[in-house]
Amino acid sequence: MTPELLLAVVGVFVTVAVIASTTMSWALTRNSPEKRRLRAIGQPSAASSLVMNAPRLSAVPDPALSKLSRMLPKSPKAMSQLGRRLTQAGYPSFKAVVCYSIAEVAIPAVVALVTLILLGVRSGLLPAAFLAVLGYVAPSFYVGYKAGKRQKAIRNGLPDALDLLTVCVEAGSGLDQAIAKASEELRIAHPELAVEMGFITTEIRAGKPRSEAFKNFARRTGVDDVRTLVSMLAQTDRFGTSVADALRVHSETSRTKRRQHAEERANKVGVKLVFPLVLCLFPALYVVCFGPVVVQIYRTFIDGQP
Repeated sequence: MTPELLLAVVGVFVTVAVIASTTMSWALTRNSPEKRRLRAIGQPSAASSLVMNAPRLSAVPDPALSKLSRMLPKSPKAMSQLGRRLTQAGYPSFKAVVCYSIAEVAIPAVVALVTLILLGVRSGLLPAAFLAVLGYVAPSFYVGYKAGKRQKAIRNGLPDALDLLTVCVEAGSGLDQAIAKASEELRIAHPELAVEMGFITTEIRAGKPRSEAFKNFARRTGVDDVRTLVSMLAQTDRFGTSVADALRVHSETSRTKRRQHAEERANKVGVKLVFPLVLCLFPALYVVCFGPVVVQIYRTFIDGQP
């Protein structure tokens, strides 16, 4: 490589690195909690004004109250089974249900029609049927994949959220204020969990009981750790025990379960490596080790060469 070409490659690399680091730094700085709070103070949103005027709105009917009620997520009890699956995957709106239903019908039809046009009716009938079946089950597999990925993200972020809640409660904040604060601080690290905690805050501010908001949180996510947390908080409210102690114990338990789950996955790596080794590495090893021997045997016994 000539010095001019090497210098050009280094210059391109440095330029791309500087642009990428500058863009990332700007994005992180703009989305930092301090900048968000300053923007919220400078330009208060409609939701914050509704929250600040919640007692007045509850006493006097106002169109703003109906606007706040429309912001609430739909209760999982009123959802269909498909709606609950899409909500667990991160698509809680009614448009997602409509799009999913259309996709289940449109994708098989389009795939089958394209296959028949390309291959003909006689030779393409069986491939068209097979691809139509795949197109029909593809949305279900996609929703299941997204739901599992989202549940995993919520499960991994739950210990950090519980630590934040513990700190806020021990600092003197109420549980509702602690949930609102945690939802703001977790937007970058755990956005899925921050959205769900924001839903809890919206439901509580709109007048729903705290226990019902927690139960809706457990139904929307479908995570076992969240169900355990909701049961623990319900018992804490019922018996009047310390919320901070309960949150600390549950945080340690969730962190231990996360570590055990990681260790379990690490222990499975050895078993999962057997198939790549058998299918990919061993054939090449056999060819390298026994290939010269087979060639020598062929030359000796078949061709008669010494």
